[in-house]
Amino acid sequence: MHLTGSENLANRTCWVFDMDGTLTLGIHDFEAIRETLGLPVGSPILESLRQLPAEVAAVKHKQLRDIELDIARQATAQPGAHELLELLIAQGKQIGILTRNGKDIAHETLAACGLMDFFDPSLVLSRDCHAPKPEPDGILALLNAWNAPPTKAVMVGDYKFDLMAGQRAETATVYIDTAGEFVWSDYADYGVRSLKSVVDWLETS
Repeated sequence: MHLTGSENLANRTCWVFDMDGTLTLGIHDFEAIRETLGLPVGSPILESLRQLPAEVAAVKHKQLRDIELDIARQATAQPGAHELLELLIAQGKQIGILTRNGKDIAHETLAACGLMDFFDPSLVLSRDCHAPKPEPDGILALLNAWNAPPTKAVMVGDYKFDLMAGQRAETATVYIDTAGEFVWSDYADYGVRSLKSVVDWLETS
């Protein structure tokens, strides 16, 4: 997969980004997190916690937040992230974030890797305010804030839930996979191995 096609993404004015593994280097060991929380191997963490009794879930959510906070403080920007965000802003695009993290974790992550200043904090959406991806609620909320239709938007992510959310919101989807395996390509309109590829493409479009 690559950034070619009949549609010019440069004409899309609203860009929604996943955070971990997309704007930042992916360092989460999700199986280790599941093991720590006592969740089934391979299960979606947030969805699994929702199935637990409230008092048990509350304890595990606190554990999860502590794990996420530790990871957030180690965050490093994905190569090309600064350049892409700078370019989009220079081109007058709207940019926002939709993450499955909590809002405080998202802010901590963006601050640690030097990306917070690119974003209006009200446009950094999390599981605290909207149903987590793959539900499209957060994308639709951003589009509502921008008064823009899905045909003007792009969802950029590294995981199937990001791409599924984009599909359900009827935006274009860009799949970043640094390994170049693109195992969730069925959910993506475009695929790139780096954010720098998006920068190069936009600059020459």
